[in-house]
Amino acid sequence: MTDPVVGLTGTLTSPIRGKGSLGEVRIAIRGGTELYIARAEEPLTAGATVLVVAAHAGRLVDVVAWIPLPGDR
Repeated sequence: MTDPVVGLTGTLTSPIRGKGSLGEVRIAIRGGTELYIARAEEPLTAGATVLVVAAHAGRLVDVVAWIPLPGDR
């Protein structure tokens, strides 16, 4: 079964400095917000909007940069 966080967007609260480093992402889920440890293949700055593409044990998620299309906000 797919984790319900996969496919959601969130905001990085701490940067991901590059492959192999970790950051933190705040995601609106289950009627509130939750923090997850995030990793990405590329550097991402704090405040960036990201898309969760995979979830792993220990509240670790893989993210990619997300640029919403006009009208998606």
